[in-house]
Amino acid sequence: MPIEITPKERYGIEDLLNIMQLLRSPQGCQWDREQTHQSIRSNLLEEAHEVIEAINKEDPALLCEELGDLLLQIVFHAQMEQEINSFSFGDVVDGICKKLIIRHPHVFSGVKVNNSEEILENWDKIKRDTKGTKSQADLLRSVPKSLPALMRSAKIQGRAARVGFDWPDVSGALQALKSEVMELEKAIENGDPRQIEDELGDVLFSAVNVSRFVDCDAEQSLSNSCEKFIGRFAKVETLAEKNGIDMTKADIQELDKLWDMAKSIHVSSPDGEGNH
Repeated sequence: MPIEITPKERYGIEDLLNIMQLLRSPQGCQWDREQTHQSIRSNLLEEAHEVIEAINKEDPALLCEELGDLLLQIVFHAQMEQEINSFSFGDVVDGICKKLIIRHPHVFSGVKVNNSEEILENWDKIKRDTKGTKSQADLLRSVPKSLPALMRSAKIQGRAARVGFDWPDVSGALQALKSEVMELEKAIENGDPRQIEDELGDVLFSAVNVSRFVDCDAEQSLSNSCEKFIGRFAKVETLAEKNGIDMTKADIQELDKLWDMAKSIHVSSPDGEGNH
């Protein structure tokens, strides 16, 4: 029976499911029919990042739009599975509702907790029990490898910290970072590419550990630094042009002087906030 979509003043989730079903049907869109989980998997990541961008901009209207785009990807993937009688969007909703109820016993089952730390401890225990993980290492392994490396590092370290495997304060993490930098320097002196890669990874991992103690998001911190670098580089380019300097031919000492000048000048970032 053909699916009919009638114009409405306001649509609901059932309308979205019906629209996606229509788009994937012979009467729908050829492009939508041709897609697979693999062909649109990058779209899911892109839409999630656009949601984050909207959050960073503190723009509610944009956030509303981007959440819709992200929801579309979820509905798209669920529709593909429904077509082969694997599962439906309803099964997705049912599964997450059951998971939330099970993992919040302090809300739904009368379990007493004193603080957020105990809530997270319960969450991890329930997760291990329901997923069949037998060790704390299994819990670390369950952090998706597809996550950005800085984000994955923070999650792994956070889970290890919840079972006591952590420094008492930031000083220990800072000392570990300094130690890893020294090991990287030695690896560079030795000229062994594999050792350099290994030690560089340790430096980055240790830097993320420091970020946890100072309550900074390593991923966001690095993103901010990227924007700051772009702003300063643009200022260096402007200064070079004003002084008749060809950046492609200038030596590093000359460019470094321009960089120091750029650092001393207020530079506006793309979102309008100033960086120094």
